[in-house]
Amino acid sequence: MAPTKTILRALAGETLPTPPIWMMRQAGRYLPEYRATRAQAGDFLSLCYNPELAAEVTLQPIRRYGFDAAILFADILLLPQALGADLWFVTGEGPRLSTVQTQADFDKLGPVEDIHETLNPIYETVRILRGELPAETTLIGFAGAPWTVATYMIAGRGTPDQALAHALMQENTPLFEALLARITAGTIDYLYAQIEAGAEVVKIFDSWAGSLKGDAFQKYALEPAREITSALKKKHPDTPVIGFPREAGYNYIGFARATGVDCVALDNSVSAQWAAEHVQVDGCVQGNLASSHMVTGGQGLVDDARAIVEALSNGPHIFNLGHGITPDADPDNVQRMIDAVRGH
Repeated sequence: MAPTKTILRALAGETLPTPPIWMMRQAGRYLPEYRATRAQAGDFLSLCYNPELAAEVTLQPIRRYGFDAAILFADILLLPQALGADLWFVTGEGPRLSTVQTQADFDKLGPVEDIHETLNPIYETVRILRGELPAETTLIGFAGAPWTVATYMIAGRGTPDQALAHALMQENTPLFEALLARITAGTIDYLYAQIEAGAEVVKIFDSWAGSLKGDAFQKYALEPAREITSALKKKHPDTPVIGFPREAGYNYIGFARATGVDCVALDNSVSAQWAAEHVQVDGCVQGNLASSHMVTGGQGLVDDARAIVEALSNGPHIFNLGHGITPDADPDNVQRMIDAVRGH
């Protein structure tokens, strides 16, 4: 049967008169209702692991805006925690992890088959959402890409240049590749379980893919995405996969063909016109309005949103931001974006 939900239709390759729309980090701190629920949970990790509250914050932007998709509320660093890393969040600064920089550090990690004990609450959130989302709304699950997750596990935090991960890659390639392989295997099992719980689409976030150049991009961004997608398709051939190798630049070209993903999400460092000519020729693209418009608003937001819709109107397109919405965004600007897209 042909899919009926707009996101699934676009992912199947259909060109729609109005692109479906959702927004990265659409459940988040820019919404007062999110802040209230997070305060009820106590802290960020407690919110992630409370299925009822995690489902509630996932549903909030659907109720407010009527997006065409909901994305599971979780975090890419829950998988390293499930693999045995210590994880905590510092208020105002972000995540911190115990580091994997030596063989002894790596040996402390647990086996992939043990991740589900920690991650079962995430699967329960998915099950709740499948029961509570509107019938027309697609549920997206996700995980971090192995390279991006590895950068956090190696440095113990987010870094501007991923220098420690690049150093380990050069200085102890076997250890680096063993860590990447462990994360890849864990990601496959994690996404399997999300799909089996009810996720209709999964997305692989490679937020730091742009720092990989040349052969390193092929080996450590493209190849893990191909391996994950191939494994998922063998078990769940009808579940679409979205890949997001952020700031990949020219490496966006051919990414869908090389990895098997059904859609390539684009950051806003490339123009929609360029993407139409070089990326959309291979299938669905997602993106790519600058997140800053959600702060500044105005006619610039409307003009740029309409220009993206127009540039990508001759092929399958899911409208989104080029990265996640920021906490200082104005909720009213989100509605302006939606109106610009749907009223184009």
